[in-house]
Amino acid sequence: MKISIINGPNLNLTGQRETHIYGTQSLDDYLRLLAAGYPDVEFSFFQSNVEGEIVNEIQRVGFDADGIVINAGAYSHYSIAIADALRSVTAPAIEVHISNIFAREKERHQSVIAPACNGMIAGLGLDGYRLAVEAIDSMVN
Repeated sequence: MKISIINGPNLNLTGQRETHIYGTQSLDDYLRLLAAGYPDVEFSFFQSNVEGEIVNEIQRVGFDADGIVINAGAYSHYSIAIADALRSVTAPAIEVHISNIFAREKERHQSVIAPACNGMIAGLGLDGYRLAVEAIDSMVN
């Protein structure tokens, strides 16, 4: 099984920024542990602070991967381009948010990419990525 994990702006600073919200573990360290826990899964990892690069990555992997785990960060709340890219590919997608977006600022309460995804996991910390992998596994197997 092939799963692509795509992360948006500022997620490269996880473990350093706003640790009271996002925790102290780096995303890279967590994703290494996640991959080690699923030796039969071929993971690809991508992070960009640039919206168009995220769209390009979705298009690049979206017809070959068995699933996409996407944390588009702040782009989740306004990127029609990312939503359209997710709708354009065949891979199912699970949206992940480390924090509970519904308990944060009002502008974070809506996700425009959610309707283009098969599901959303929010507020469970970095473990949301593992839960998304499990969801994709259930969908394709």
